[in-house]
Amino acid sequence: MTRYLISFNDGAMDHIPREEMADVGKASHAVVQEAVNAGVWVFGAGLERQRASVVGTDGTVTDGPYPETKEVIGGFVVVDVPSREEALEWAGKIAAGCRCAQEVRELLPDPETDAMVREAGRTR
Repeated sequence: MTRYLISFNDGAMDHIPREEMADVGKASHAVVQEAVNAGVWVFGAGLERQRASVVGTDGTVTDGPYPETKEVIGGFVVVDVPSREEALEWAGKIAAGCRCAQEVRELLPDPETDAMVREAGRTR
């Protein structure tokens, strides 16, 4: 199977009135439960609305993202599914639950890391 990153931009849910956020949470968690039950859920989370830190190859830490960056990620889900079409179907379910558009990207396979994780006794 192939892993896909499904994500939305920070601020993508700003159009939702505060009093409706509990309903959005319930709908979103229902999609998570469906994905868990289907065996495709890997991980997902919303991100705190804060500036990121950028760590350079020399260990130098600077504030980020850079001012010219217009969009930053607000939340994401990783699913493990057989096809892009199925990833798009899950993205549609997530979009409906979160009430915001989702971006879908295929993650590059990394058999070496998968082997390391299996050897450490974890599944990936």
